[in-house]
Formats: sequence, C-alpha cells, structure tokens
Amino acid sequence: MWGRKPKEIVPPGAQAPAFQLKKLSGGAESLEQILKNGPALLAFYKISCPVCQLTAPYLERLSQSTEIQVIGISQDDQASTEGFIERFGAKIPTLLDQFAEGYPASNSYGISAVPTLFLLNADGRVAKSFTGFSKRDLEELGHRAGVAVFQPGDNVPEWKAG
Repeated sequence: MWGRKPKEIVPPGAQAPAFQLKKLSGGAESLEQILKNGPALLAFYKISCPVCQLTAPYLERLSQSTEIQVIGISQDDQASTEGFIERFGAKIPTLLDQFAEGYPASNSYGISAVPTLFLLNADGRVAKSFTGFSKRDLEELGHRAGVAVFQPGDNVPEWKAG
C-alpha cells in the first residue's frame, strides 16, 4: 500500500466509462440505455455503509424529478441489496456491480469509497462527481432536478466522509 497513488474518481468534463450491469429487477442495462432517457445521477453504494444509509432517503427524494434519473449501483449481492431497498424504502432503479465480476463499473469510475455520485449529462459527460454525503452538493442536485431534497426539520450534517 505504501507509495501507491490513491484512485481518483472520474472528474467533471470527462466521458463517463461505459458499462453493462445486472438490474436488480432482472435483465441487464447499459449506460448507453440509461442515457437515452436523459441525464442520470449514478449513486454507487454498499449496504453496510452508514453514510450510504444516510444518503438513501435523499436520493429517493431526488428520484421524484422528471429532470434527472437516479440510478443506484450496489456493490453487494442481489439478496442483500433487496433487503437494503426494503429497509430504507428506496424505489430507485438499481444495478448490481458485484465482487464476483470484479466490480467492473466501480473500478472504471475510480471508486475507492462510497457513496460516490456522478451526475451525467445525456451525452455521457460527467457534470459533477463527489464522494461522501455533502448537503451542499445534494441541494445543488435538487435545484437542478427541481425538487426539494431536504425538508424543514431534516437534521442532516453538512458533510460526512464516505
């Protein structure tokens, strides 16, 4: 580990790496298919991650937008991911980027911590990328999406590392 350069996530302005992943609901979906429906927010997560658990309800609120699709990308197996979805009431479309396949999407996006989010324009360019929970970044995404991510009375931190 010493002397090894940490991974860097795909930065804004870069072309998002293509992928095809198994859908939680069955079948598979590619990034190309997703982007045919317009801009997308890719949210990479693990079910055991407390910051991912904190972020889940706010991603669900973002998913109410007609401006941005929200796509969850779980690094866990199907059964565990289904349990997470049920526990947190997340209804966002979810893809599986699993260990058994070598985490192909996570690795191509340079992910070393979760949650990591990428807002992609319809042309596949990264508009925004960040790791961890950032109230400011989520509010900015909500503004772009035309939805209120945070409600009065929500007690959320400004930032939490992923």
